[in-house]
Amino acid sequence: MLTDVIPCSMTKRPWKELARASTSAALEIEPEAALRQIVHCALRITGDDTAHQKSNALKPGERNFHVSGMFMVSPDETSHFLIAEWGFPPDQHRLHFPLDTGHPGWVWKNRKGLILENTDHHADFKQILKTARMGSAIYAPLTWEGRFLGHLICAAQARNTYIQNDLDRLGCLAAAAASIYIAKGGLAMLDQLWRETTG
Repeated sequence: MLTDVIPCSMTKRPWKELARASTSAALEIEPEAALRQIVHCALRITGDDTAHQKSNALKPGERNFHVSGMFMVSPDETSHFLIAEWGFPPDQHRLHFPLDTGHPGWVWKNRKGLILENTDHHADFKQILKTARMGSAIYAPLTWEGRFLGHLICAAQARNTYIQNDLDRLGCLAAAAASIYIAKGGLAMLDQLWRETTG
């Protein structure tokens, strides 16, 4: 597991970082460990690392921070189930919520990526992260042979952190994640985690 994640660092060589993360993920034994490599890469290659310095990016009391993770479709196909997350509070580990909730629900319904450059402009934005409302977010679906597996998300509290190029990069990562997830037995892993979580 990586310990040196630098959120929103916008490496000057994002495609090299993507290749490195994909290779590292392929070497992991556990499916979730492999997905964490992808999540950490997403934090490194997406977002404007100066967004928080711009006018109106942060409201009083807000701070510059980022989260990422995989919202997977639960085995019973009723919920989104958070795995391989980074930046979420410990008590939201294994978070799950109905499939049709908010913008994650929109991604599930429409099977395509989504960018919310400024969530203030979306009155229907629902706060998933317990500790704070995020100001900017991107979502990229994971699909395999026509099946919607879930999606990879990145979010930042600073508004206008993400643009279309970030969503394009996230889409490439999501495609790699779907292949790795299936190859490493991710469906069986998720079934076990879901049973352990929901009892």
